[in-house]
Amino acid sequence: MLNLLTILLSPFGTVDLPPGISSLEDGGLTNFISNILKFLIVIAGVYAVFNFVLAGLAFMSAGDDPKKMAGAWAKIWQTLLGLIFAAGAFVIASLAGSLLFGDPDALLQLKIFGPGQ
Repeated sequence: MLNLLTILLSPFGTVDLPPGISSLEDGGLTNFISNILKFLIVIAGVYAVFNFVLAGLAFMSAGDDPKKMAGAWAKIWQTLLGLIFAAGAFVIASLAGSLLFGDPDALLQLKIFGPGQ
């Protein structure tokens, strides 16, 4: 009878977390946010490479047209500036973490502290 009651109260059973996955109480949310931020930086790098290739093709196909050359150079410089901002964000976060918390990874690896910690 107890087994039937258990089945009726929980018809889908229980699902255990897979190995390597932590629950929200163990820092799962902060790990998730950190991974999303790292993924976005990787996407920015892939986009920059794609933009460099397109700008190079535009530069090579510009011929003697100064407007097309200027547009290609502008795209190259904008891509470089975007990469500098993406890399600079990590440098600034590391410096701020060192100065404020004494740990350069403090802002790069998100840590949420509860009351009394």
